[in-house]
Amino acid sequence: MQPFTFEGFEKAFILNNPSFHQRKAIKGVAELDNHPFNKVMYDKRFPIFRLPKPEPDTILAVFLFYISKLLNEHRIRTAVLYQTTYNILPRFSGNVRFVDIYVIYLKRFEAWMLEHEYSTTTVGIYTRCLRAAFNEAIFQGIIKRENCYPFGRRLYQPLSSWNIKKALTLEDVIKIYYYQPENERERKAKDFWLFSYLANGINPTDIMHLKYRNIDGDYLVFERANTVNSTRLDPRPITVFISEDMQRIINYWENKDKRPENYIFPWIEHNATPLRQVELCELFVQAINDWMRKIGKKLGIEKSVSTYVARHTFSTIMKRSGVSTEYIQESLGHTSIKTTESYLDSFGKTIKKEYASRLTAFKI
Repeated sequence: MQPFTFEGFEKAFILNNPSFHQRKAIKGVAELDNHPFNKVMYDKRFPIFRLPKPEPDTILAVFLFYISKLLNEHRIRTAVLYQTTYNILPRFSGNVRFVDIYVIYLKRFEAWMLEHEYSTTTVGIYTRCLRAAFNEAIFQGIIKRENCYPFGRRLYQPLSSWNIKKALTLEDVIKIYYYQPENERERKAKDFWLFSYLANGINPTDIMHLKYRNIDGDYLVFERANTVNSTRLDPRPITVFISEDMQRIINYWENKDKRPENYIFPWIEHNATPLRQVELCELFVQAINDWMRKIGKKLGIEKSVSTYVARHTFSTIMKRSGVSTEYIQESLGHTSIKTTESYLDSFGKTIKKEYASRLTAFKI
């Protein structure tokens, strides 16, 4: 080994080797008993920490470690997603070792989930989580990629679903814009749906985490909460011009204490734990979506009118206005243009008919 270290030697040749008596488990799993998030307030959301620890060279042991790692990084939503995957794996085949997970296993797992009426999107998410666990096991030195890695070209590739486009038309946005709310809850829902639409499709979590220090003159400058880790070496702040309509919404709902570190909208408690922040964001989204559903029904809008739709609507209307995909990518804060393209609605039949007629525009 160059350079030689006892830690590296142990990881490569002794740890999880059945020829040796194991004196410790996977790095990190042994410390789960003292995990800082294994407290009463986390018990309901993460019950897996109360269960007996799995065998160290199994898939569930690595999942447990990875969830612990995510919690330490305050990535609560992602941890919940991996816990859901952790819960479903034993239902399929129990806990298994990495060497027992091969291409046929993954294809059977996929077929089993589809038979149990999981959507292709969900199947893709769970198998991508499984792939991440394999990569973590490789990093930990539990397995070697060349020996039993079942993912990749000509091996197993997680399902990709057909993305149903969710954007509203500009006519629907006009209906929402001029709608007169009948109560304060409707006003709050309408205002923050429009705020998301006008502010580059900003998602509710980022709205709630906006601070006064994010205001730079006539602009909001912020980083998306769910890309902070992936763009750590290449920060990509989003810059949004504060329009007159956005300023009106800020003026009505803002925190009156405008110190730089205070939230613009005072719905996250000071010193709130990461879990509590997630819970408050979920309540915020649920309230907006519930009341926007009622508003959409009153306005005769057949599509969903959720906060997620506001983001898709921003990107699609920008596209229809002739804005480049690269600009939309920057506005949404995507690291990949493929992600941006998945947000963009396809052209409607009327537009396709119009474009098709241009092919023979020379006809008299």
